[in-house]
Order: sequence, then C-alpha cells, then structure tokens
Amino acid sequence: MKFKKICIIGCGLIGSSLARAIKKNNLGEKIVSSNRSEAVNKKVIELKIVDEADADTKKMVEDSDLIVIATPLSSYEDVILKIKDSLKTGAILTDVGSVKKNIINLIEKNISENISWIPSHPIAGTEESGPESGFADLFKNRWCILTPSKKAKQKDIDLLKIFWEKIGSRVDTMEAKQHDYILSITSHIPHLIAYNIVNTSLNIQDEKKLDIVKYSAGGLRDFTRIAASNPVMWRDIFIQNKENTSQMIDKFIINLQDLKKTIENEDGKKLQQIFEKTKKIRNDIVEAGQDVKKPDFGRK
Repeated sequence: MKFKKICIIGCGLIGSSLARAIKKNNLGEKIVSSNRSEAVNKKVIELKIVDEADADTKKMVEDSDLIVIATPLSSYEDVILKIKDSLKTGAILTDVGSVKKNIINLIEKNISENISWIPSHPIAGTEESGPESGFADLFKNRWCILTPSKKAKQKDIDLLKIFWEKIGSRVDTMEAKQHDYILSITSHIPHLIAYNIVNTSLNIQDEKKLDIVKYSAGGLRDFTRIAASNPVMWRDIFIQNKENTSQMIDKFIINLQDLKKTIENEDGKKLQQIFEKTKKIRNDIVEAGQDVKKPDFGRK
C-alpha cells in the first residue's frame, strides 16, 4: 500500500513524527506539509521530513490522496474552510486530534460526499513540541483509534487502518462519543491534575518563599513532565471535551474529599485498600504493554 501524495497540515511533534514514519515505511510517493510559520516550513525541508512545504494550505492539499490535519483543535474550522474546495475526489481526510464528537460534525457539514472523512487519534506523544522533536517510532505499539464519520467509505476505513498498522500502531474503531468519554478518563483528567499540582506548588513557592524546584526530585518532577505538554493543544482539548472533563472533575472531587476524610480519621486500613487497588491498575497497564516496569520519564 502506498499513497501517491500525502499532505500533513501542521508539522509539530505528531505531524513531523507521522511524516518521518511515512518515509521510513515507504507509504507515500510524495509527502508535503503546510504550516502557518515560514520558519517551520523551512525547518521541515531542512530536516528532510517532507518533500515540499508551504504556508499556502490550498496549494499543498491539491491532488493529495491522504490529508492529515495535525493542528490544534481550535484551528480546524479555519483549516477546513480553506481546503474544502481543493480536496481531490476520492481523497481520505483524517486528523490526529484528541477530541472527536464536535470536530466530526464541523467537518462533515463542510465537505462533499465524495470525500472519506475518517478521524484518527494516535494515542502517542511526549511533552516536547515542534518538528525537531518528532521521531518515526512515536506510534510504534501504541493505540490509534478511528472514529469514522457517516461520509466515510468502508474501503477507505480499511485502507486507513492498514496505513496506521504499517506505521506500527494497534488500531481500534469506536464511536466518537465513546472515544471522548474514555479519553477524558485516561488522558484529559490526568493532564488537568498535573497542571493543577504544578500550579499549586508554584503558588506555595511564591507564598512561602520555598525553593520547590530544588527539591522536586520525586513525584512533583514526574508531574512536571506531563504539565510541560503543549499549552495550546491542551487548552483546546479541555474546551472541546468540556462535558466529559467537567463530569470527571466532579467525580475526582468526590473521591478526593473521601480520601481527605480517610486521612483525617486515620483510617489506615481503608488507605491501604485504596493504595493496593491503584497499584494493581499500574501492574495491569504494564501487562497490557502500555508501559514498561522501569520507565525513564525522560531521565538519563
């Protein structure tokens, strides 16, 4: 399987990693990219990530068999309005965003029936950003979830599934509503908690004039890795998935209040039961191949 022309709109961490993976696995004859920043367009050519790059998105999209939107969610409307009249008949349009329900509706109403709109979500990434941070094996052994729209043809869904598998991903398909709910638990709320913990520690540092950073070689350090993720991308994720994340925050607050009471009551038995249960989840994640027993968390 090989596409004649692939266009990646947005060559940040995910977009540039995808371009590298496509080249490594010989899945496209020509790979082009469109980025608003001329500096990024210059960099992706300099690094030989793509064959051609230009800020003119309409021009880059023309004659592309596969188009991947890899920009922040808040830019999708602008992107689709720019490219909708330049999409090739029979093309596959996908993305790499972390929220699906609202995005599917937005794009569905702006494209013709002869375009297969098949949203993708490769569950992979690091806290780094920019084209220099990408690498071809980012998606290896990671899940990629497809949430096909009503305008997607089955043959194209099958083709895109093969595409992600050849890049090294394990592929699953589900409804957008289910996707957004699951990801609010597994990804969105953990990031929100990390942001809040780091923000709280910085506030305490300012109030008490404590050198929190100096003594952060423990749990806080590992939370800062998550909290260092792209601020624009995560701003958009929380806004687009506000219904699910708000619901999860409510549940988190209830559990946190219960934990607070347990500590205040010095209920050691209940605390141990909670900690043993959560420890088991960590073991289950390792056994499922989603992490290794000794992750380096960016350490050398």
